[in-house]
Amino acid sequence: MNLPPLIQTFVLHFGEMGSRWGINRTVGQIYALLFLAPEPLCADDIVARLGFSRSNVSMGLKELVAWNLVQLRHKPDDRRDFYTTPDDLWQIVRTLVEERKKREIDPTLTLLRETLMHEPASDEERHAQARMREMHELIELLTGWYDDVRRLETERLVQLLTLGARVQKVLEWKDRLVAPGRRAADSDPTA
Repeated sequence: MNLPPLIQTFVLHFGEMGSRWGINRTVGQIYALLFLAPEPLCADDIVARLGFSRSNVSMGLKELVAWNLVQLRHKPDDRRDFYTTPDDLWQIVRTLVEERKKREIDPTLTLLRETLMHEPASDEERHAQARMREMHELIELLTGWYDDVRRLETERLVQLLTLGARVQKVLEWKDRLVAPGRRAADSDPTA
């Protein structure tokens, strides 16, 4: 790799993490390099910096484009394609979640819906179908929540994400105020 140590550390780590997230190491490293790059990079730049073959870089870029995680840019008087990541980190997260939902959650929901439409032929199938119905209801609940959350402006989303820590602090504060043996409602003037 032809990278400064700080950048190399991040790129290598992102490649390792990428393999745990279901993408190959090369794709993870390409993405990390593009994410940190101050300017859009062409495939030749990526090859030179990461030491990968041109074909590996091309395949990695195609995968990242398919995931909508990189953007194609052109420079005047240059016929090459240049790639970059969105500047907004929240947009990257939203794209990742949406793409994973399309690839992993939506097919499961489709299968569950189709399976739940069949008449069970035995007690074993009735039991299995009841369990599948529970799973379907949970996933529908979560995807409904996701649909609401994804429409939030970033500022509101940050508020929502920090709400859990605030609620926990309030609950801890309330627990300290309640004497042992007393009910919380007895010491809560709003109850």
